[in-house]
Amino acid sequence: MMEGDEERALAHTLTAWFERHRRDLPWRRTRDPYAIWVSEIMLQQTRVDTVIPYYQRFLGRFPDVASLASAPLDHVLQHWQGLGYYRRARQLHAAAEQVVADHGGVFPNTVEGLRALSGVGPYTAGAIASIAFDAPAPLVDGNVARVLSRRFGIWDDIKQGRTQKELWRIAGDLVRQAAPPGAFNQALMELGATVCTPRSPKCEQCPLAADCVARAEDAVDRLPVVGAKKAPRTVRLVAAVVTHERTQRVLLAQRHADGLFGGLWEPPMVEGDDLETTRGQLGRLGAPPSVELREVGEVTHLLTHRRLDVTVARAHTARAHRLRKPSEPYVQLRWTDPAEVALSTLARRVLETADQPQERLF
Repeated sequence: MMEGDEERALAHTLTAWFERHRRDLPWRRTRDPYAIWVSEIMLQQTRVDTVIPYYQRFLGRFPDVASLASAPLDHVLQHWQGLGYYRRARQLHAAAEQVVADHGGVFPNTVEGLRALSGVGPYTAGAIASIAFDAPAPLVDGNVARVLSRRFGIWDDIKQGRTQKELWRIAGDLVRQAAPPGAFNQALMELGATVCTPRSPKCEQCPLAADCVARAEDAVDRLPVVGAKKAPRTVRLVAAVVTHERTQRVLLAQRHADGLFGGLWEPPMVEGDDLETTRGQLGRLGAPPSVELREVGEVTHLLTHRRLDVTVARAHTARAHRLRKPSEPYVQLRWTDPAEVALSTLARRVLETADQPQERLF
């Protein structure tokens, strides 16, 4: 177990390394808790290079928490299109409303206050509190867990609760010895992202290499210990792409806010093995029973825990009829211009498979 002097030395070494080698990322040029919060939510399960243009566009449209809170959720989802994991965008919007309603538009500056916001877990709260407010708050994400497990030789599965507790304890002990704590936390994450990588780590460039247990024991490739992932569950779906013959508008349904792809728009889509067994369900969701749906292709879409195999059916109609609100998980159906709504990547792929001309869709 490390003593205070050793912890301070490690924190100082890593922070000094960070000041020399840090990447110039847009969210590192600010101490604004709003901007830091947006970046941390976007970076969850998403690569830095992917996030940067989305982050810049998002802040251009929603420059502060008040503008985000006052925007319609549909507009927020539109600006999130392509990032995936849309629950993050819904929670971002809900948390902005909380900050405005409960805190007068000023972000809480404590971990406890931040944890009360929608979608803010212990990692995100630690990041905002330390980077924006210099609070000695720890954080542990995948990068940090990898660095700590290798440096300290932790041989327990990092997914297990007791191992997570130990990692958070170590991170807490270290950040309390760091100055400033925000720079130290960013250094831990940066080291895991650029040097102490999952495969082929650059140990010769690591400032902690001299005292790294994994390196000393020739165990870098075996740490961290990560339990086997469960195979994704396969879900069969059928989607109906119904196009108005004259206007070329496409019939879209909006997903219920609490479900998968919540709040996004898509062609009517239901679970089922084939078109014949789902015609009735598709009809209840708005696909007119009078149109002749025919299968035109398949789409496979992989999520973290699910594999979606979608049969795509296509039809045209001459009548733009008024549609009633269907049962869950879809809400109000209408003929609409997709330029005004947010579409999931799956919806776009379904439309492309149906060979819908893109210039008429977007």
